[in-house]
Amino acid sequence: MDIVVCVKRVVKTDSKIKVGADGRSIDPAGVEFVLNPYDEFALEEGLATRERLGAGTVTVVTLGDAAAEKELRTALAMGADKAVLLDAGDRQLDAHATASAVAAWLRSVPHDVVFCGKQAVDGDDSQFPGRLAALLGIPSVTEVLKLELNGNTFRAERDIEGAREVVECPTPCVISAHKGLNEPRIPNLKGIMAAKKKPLDKIAAQLGEPASEVASLELPPARPEGRILDSVNALVDALRNEAKVL
Repeated sequence: MDIVVCVKRVVKTDSKIKVGADGRSIDPAGVEFVLNPYDEFALEEGLATRERLGAGTVTVVTLGDAAAEKELRTALAMGADKAVLLDAGDRQLDAHATASAVAAWLRSVPHDVVFCGKQAVDGDDSQFPGRLAALLGIPSVTEVLKLELNGNTFRAERDIEGAREVVECPTPCVISAHKGLNEPRIPNLKGIMAAKKKPLDKIAAQLGEPASEVASLELPPARPEGRILDSVNALVDALRNEAKVL
């Protein structure tokens, strides 16, 4: 089985963020970047699927610049067989443009299943998996919490409001992973050393125009200092007349 896992390089969620000089992007100086946490679940599922089958390949792909090679090497250390960097330079791309570029590359390579994280923790829009499947013209199951492979059909479970939904999906397909699907493995020393010798191809991305763009970016206002009130009446008065929540 040819398994492809889409990953993204994102800012670590506990990093202290500063707005860049352009007012529309994050200043990367002093910020730590990591593999998108939801993509770790996708990668683990791809690796586990290959192991259960006893055959197949796992290819990780990302769209970005040369700095993203670090996250691809992390994925290789976890057990992926090869990696592909679709070089987009320093362009800021939305989910539409990203999915279009990845879909263009996928059309040129074998793929029985494409795993993605349900969302990236920077954009948080959850659009990429669905857009990718639509562009490829293949079925998609999103936010999967349990997955089984029976022949050429996946049986997936996902939470919906008030219930658990069970979906059967033939290959090829796109599946996005939710937290709880599995427990991602941690690269060991052997995997880290092996990753240095695994293939990492750099390909010019086929970029189109984004469907949206960031007009401005700003940090939320600082929270005011807390107050200590000496009575319940004072608290009620503050909630009613200052916070206007009563």
